[in-house]
Amino acid sequence: MTRILVTGATGNVGRPLVNRLLAEGHEVVALTRDPARAALPEGVDVVQGDLANPSGLFDGVTAAHLITFAGDPAAIAEAARGLTRVTLLQGSLTADPLEQALRAAGLRPTCLAPVEFMSNVLEWADSIKADGVVRDGFATMPSSMIHESDIADVAARALTEDGHQGREYWLTGPEALTAPEKVAVLSKVLDREIRFEELTADEMVAVWTSWGFGAEDVAFMLQVRTDPPIQGRTVLPTVEEVTGHPARTFADWVAENAAAFR
Repeated sequence: MTRILVTGATGNVGRPLVNRLLAEGHEVVALTRDPARAALPEGVDVVQGDLANPSGLFDGVTAAHLITFAGDPAAIAEAARGLTRVTLLQGSLTADPLEQALRAAGLRPTCLAPVEFMSNVLEWADSIKADGVVRDGFATMPSSMIHESDIADVAARALTEDGHQGREYWLTGPEALTAPEKVAVLSKVLDREIRFEELTADEMVAVWTSWGFGAEDVAFMLQVRTDPPIQGRTVLPTVEEVTGHPARTFADWVAENAAAFR
């Protein structure tokens, strides 16, 4: 049994990771800014905090799942010295400063590089519920999007088994689907007609801007939607190789989250 810290514990990956580790009998410390709203299972040690203040954060744990969205990389890496296993959920296509800092501190993080999350289609939920329409751009660009629970399963293996330290795992689902193909899956699983209306690139930029994204974020999203890394549109066997089970399908995800679209 291992005592493991999970940062981002209430997120799309953190929550299923907490559940997986707990089910396997490990002691789990879940880091969250608001423990009162965490709604995590009984038996989890829920602590308040974030990576912006890492001092003492890793006391008493032997492994940790880290995210890259907050805190000073050098300070986090210094506080994490002595951990036996670390997973790092990467959030960019370029070299990650936290990864570099962890390696400089003598750690060998297992870097998890997932492509598009299946949960991104929740952006379509309001228009599906309102009028049965999905409005999106780049209709011919496939995405090998991944179920968040598969990311969590890979992280759980890397946090509890040897042989994963220092590795980088690109993580995809079992199929590469275009937006119209995703809509077809939604229609079938939800058992209702859903239409797809394609937006131009300029219209998509306007949508993202209206959601409050800044110029840098919009440029990044435009890049990954028009010229994604080859892994983002290619099915890779990594999930099954690491976990021993096939990657979950988009239809699986829709069935689990059907209530969000009704």
